[in-house]
Amino acid sequence: MAELYGQRIQTTVQTEYLPFVVDTVLNSNILFQRVVRAGKEWNGRTLRVPVKISKNNTGTSFRGFDTFSTAATNNRQFMEFTPSFYQITCALPGDELSVADTEDKVLDLMKLTIQSDTEDMADNLGTIWYADGTGNGSKDPLGLAALVDDGTNVSTIGGLSRSTYPTLAGVVTSSSGVLALSKVDTLWINVTSGNIRPTAIFTTQSVYNFYGQLLRPTERKEIPIDGGEMKSGTGYTALHYNGKPILMDEKCTTGAFIMLNEPFLDWYALPYYNAKPVAYKNQIEGNDYEAPLGLGFSWSDWIIPANSASVVGHIYVGGQFITTNPKRHGKLTVITGI
Repeated sequence: MAELYGQRIQTTVQTEYLPFVVDTVLNSNILFQRVVRAGKEWNGRTLRVPVKISKNNTGTSFRGFDTFSTAATNNRQFMEFTPSFYQITCALPGDELSVADTEDKVLDLMKLTIQSDTEDMADNLGTIWYADGTGNGSKDPLGLAALVDDGTNVSTIGGLSRSTYPTLAGVVTSSSGVLALSKVDTLWINVTSGNIRPTAIFTTQSVYNFYGQLLRPTERKEIPIDGGEMKSGTGYTALHYNGKPILMDEKCTTGAFIMLNEPFLDWYALPYYNAKPVAYKNQIEGNDYEAPLGLGFSWSDWIIPANSASVVGHIYVGGQFITTNPKRHGKLTVITGI
């Protein structure tokens, strides 16, 4: 940038730095925000979810001395989940820290680094939580590609076969390129039973716009989400279907329209051994990343390497993203237009 003023100004007037950083990199991460805010604490070696997988079929009408079945019914199994761990490295050279720790500093370099790197990790996890958990040699946490599947791409959930136990399969319908309200209606019916119905729908910006084009102008009302668990740092809006919000998430799988029953989705978080909760003074504006201070985010503290004049630390997150009732979720796929 060319200097506007000459030496008269250069030598007499200070430069002012605003006391915050504006993030021009990270975008929306809606699913991640909602999941982390509702996190539950992990306990034990593994997490087992008892599930009923069949009915007791010994019921019968009878008369007189009819003989009843005495067979015991074994109609339960358990899904079993193990925790996954993820880390990001924070590192700063000591000479820069020496200069940054003067009276004239505008921002706290160490805390700013922790916040920025934590948000970058949250951004990575937002992408992972739409995937199937097989990334990095299956070390990644599970994501919606595994939790919302009918067995075609992910054959097991929690160690149980979806073909053996079909009630553990989600509803997956290829939209064959075209989004139509009739397809949305059918998906809704297939994942709804009485008052058990989806609580939110996640999709891409493109599919969100396609859905909006299907509505009459009087129906297309984007309602601000500004209260309860729907609140987001910079605020966002949602179209609605059957009274449930349709949320744009830039992390969402291309061409997908995903109906989730969130009471059956859980993030079980596990604080890392001998680490402390992540904490920092907010020095970044312009993004939507309040959630990384949630349960399961741990900080190693700064470590001084033996062979370097620097400091290094690690931010950890541990736990697992699970579903306790896969059949209550569904998705339309391969949507390219209307």
